Amino acid sequence: MESDRIKWNARYQSEDSFLGEHPSPFLAREIERVKALVPGPKALDIACGEGRNSVFLARHGFRVTGLDISDTGLEKGKNRAQTMGLAVEFRRVDLDDYSIQGTFDLILNFNFLLRELIPFEVAALNPGGVLLYDTIMASDQLIQIHKPAYLLQPGELSRLFGTFQGEVLFSEESMSGEMPTARVLFRKTGFTAE
Repeated sequence: MESDRIKWNARYQSEDSFLGEHPSPFLAREIERVKALVPGPKALDIACGEGRNSVFLARHGFRVTGLDISDTGLEKGKNRAQTMGLAVEFRRVDLDDYSIQGTFDLILNFNFLLRELIPFEVAALNPGGVLLYDTIMASDQLIQIHKPAYLLQPGELSRLFGTFQGEVLFSEESMSGEMPTARVLFRKTGFTAE
């Protein structure tokens, strides 16, 4: 949607770095486990924003494609990757009507909730592939300023991933702070050790 692109461009133009230059604490904490689990280096970062997680993955040897609706965010990510001598493919897409192209060993979905996309993310994982999901949960305070459809309900993320062929290796919900969050580390079945 054009209105979403305009909104996110304005947010990313308003600050040097909207969410900071450091990767998500969840990703930073889990990166060694993820590297040990994934069957290969091909990664997809859904709603990558300014590319902080995409760049972090590239620093850890992943071949990363970052998707976002914001030209401004993607340009910042591209510049950051180039400054660090890293190759990251950034693509501008509207995730509301996007079909994931190809398959991946690792998929990130942080700070973005489009429930209808989750089955397609899981389908786009290679056998043994890993999906890290981390997004905002509903709270009395957030429901007043966010659309309820963009907020997870307690237990919802674990229930959603429990329906797919694979294993939830980590699940947590935190209601503390201003932004309650739910996180899942999911691994798709089908991997066989050599």
